[in-house]
Amino acid sequence: MTTDTDARAGFQAVLQAHRGIVAKVAGTYAWHPDDRDDLMQEIATQLWRAWPGYDPQRPAATWMYRIALNVAISYVRGRTRGVQPEAWNEDHHDLADPRAHDHEGRQQVDLLYRFIQAQPPLDRALLLLYLEDRSHREMADVLGLSETNVATKISRLKQRLRQEL
Repeated sequence: MTTDTDARAGFQAVLQAHRGIVAKVAGTYAWHPDDRDDLMQEIATQLWRAWPGYDPQRPAATWMYRIALNVAISYVRGRTRGVQPEAWNEDHHDLADPRAHDHEGRQQVDLLYRFIQAQPPLDRALLLLYLEDRSHREMADVLGLSETNVATKISRLKQRLRQEL
């Protein structure tokens, strides 16, 4: 039987090992630092609530992505009902870009961020996982889609991205 202390220690270890997932998801769905912090806190809270149902035989990253993306999508939907999304503003992203002195590279990154921001929440999630080099199977598991649906959506997103760029 697991004690509360053991459960808490196990949860903290998994959260620490995969903290980048929480930060990436929050950064993709909330660009203002205060909103991003709120979303990260909400994701961590929901992960803790879901912890008793976590199956250690399954990949922790997949479990975390699924919960984090569901929380983020709900967060965006709740905050944007009847509100137009904010236009891309480079100042809202405080992530350093190693290509800061590469003007053409910087423009491409900005275009990609604008494209991602303009997508519906599910497509944003798919793009985030794709950019993380997740397999179609992992993306399907996280998003609750079939692998065929994932492949089709990725193909369509790539086509839209090529058209816009």
